[in-house]
Amino acid sequence: MKAASTVAGLLASLGVTRVLASQLFGVSPRHPATLGAVAAVVTLAGLAACCFPAQRATKVDPVVALRYQ
Repeated sequence: MKAASTVAGLLASLGVTRVLASQLFGVSPRHPATLGAVAAVVTLAGLAACCFPAQRATKVDPVVALRYQ
């Protein structure tokens, strides 16, 4: 699912190149290395936002979690 979202985001960014061109200075709106780097950073941020809380949640005893609620 994350790969499909990344591909959809890349296709959307290619579709709005006119808007991107007015915001970028010294870089082409279709520069593949820039698009790839941005996609990688956003993907890594999303993975970190999911993995760190999930890892912390695995350390909680399920009985304690159920009693808390």
